Amino acid sequence: MVWSSVASAQPVRWTTYTIPSTGTSVDFPASIFTEDAGRPDGQGQRFRTADGRADLTIQAAPNVSNDTPAVFLARKNPPSRIQYKRVTSRFFAVSSYKGDKVFYDRCNFSGRLVHCVLINYPASEERDWDGIVTRISLSLRGS
Repeated sequence: MVWSSVASAQPVRWTTYTIPSTGTSVDFPASIFTEDAGRPDGQGQRFRTADGRADLTIQAAPNVSNDTPAVFLARKNPPSRIQYKRVTSRFFAVSSYKGDKVFYDRCNFSGRLVHCVLINYPASEERDWDGIVTRISLSLRGS
């Protein structure tokens, strides 16, 4: 069963995940990302879909070097063929293809912390995920 069929069969239930110690918060579809997938580096949580085809990481990490979003992104050595890239003085967002998956990464910068969401999902379902990814991305907050 493709994800879009599941999503249309039931309303999507959203919730907010918060990392209390960093003030990082983001809305995410808890009815889609139902499985605990462990902890990332830094602080936060990973989730995945029940079928394992998509995953979501919410995390906060120290910005030890006090890098700007552009410098921080460059240090991560992103792929050369990024499909979407937006870099401002307060955040970056990038997206591209990795094999049969789309990856989307947004990181907001506040003080000495970087607050991030990373989403990987099937490229064949890219249009179905557009609204979900947009809502997650725009809800990312950090203090």
